[in-house]
Amino acid sequence: MNIKTLSLTIVAGSLLATTTMADYTGLSYDIVEQTGAGAQAGTWTARVYADFSNSVDRVDAVFGNADNMLSIDSTDGFYQNTSFGGPTSTAINSAFFPLAPSLEWDSYVTIGALYADGTPFGNNALLDIGIDFSAFEAGGAISSDNGTWFVTPDDAQGGAGASMRVLLGQFTMHGADAGSAVHGVLNIQGKDSAGETFQVTGQDFYFAVPAPGAIALLGLAGVASRRRRK
Repeated sequence: MNIKTLSLTIVAGSLLATTTMADYTGLSYDIVEQTGAGAQAGTWTARVYADFSNSVDRVDAVFGNADNMLSIDSTDGFYQNTSFGGPTSTAINSAFFPLAPSLEWDSYVTIGALYADGTPFGNNALLDIGIDFSAFEAGGAISSDNGTWFVTPDDAQGGAGASMRVLLGQFTMHGADAGSAVHGVLNIQGKDSAGETFQVTGQDFYFAVPAPGAIALLGLAGVASRRRRK
């Protein structure tokens, strides 16, 4: 498995200097090269992260409400393993990968943990409420104005740790050309390095697969995208 990291460039003029921004610095994504028997032709896989400036920062929830819509969509639809997968990481049983290798590339949301066993934390305490994932499981979008996926502040998987980033989801998109993208708006709640609760809302993202050779040309410097914080 080969992973390449790209990030959003934060435009200083778009930021509001408030304490609610905490140590959060933006969103980034890894492009994960699909390998093995389960690789899905004509698709590509991205893992989306919240980035922080301190290892003790954490994410406790990704949410949507009446004032801040949550949405995640793709240009050509998401790949979903309808036989063994599910909408969150608690449904991804890595022990099934030898039996159903395509499960590894299922699309799902999470906080920190990759799979049901909690990799790399040893436990996955993720919960969700109020989000209808039926469209997502059919390859469509996630959309909610009254829902969340979350962990409690005591759950280790929400912590930024040495990488200073928290995984929010894995998404495999149909359409592996340069126009294919995962995009949407995220709202995040967590605790900063001072132990204060923070929220960042309206986090727009548009993560596209680079054209062949573009990663090398960019030197992994990142792809700029519009960002809004409140």
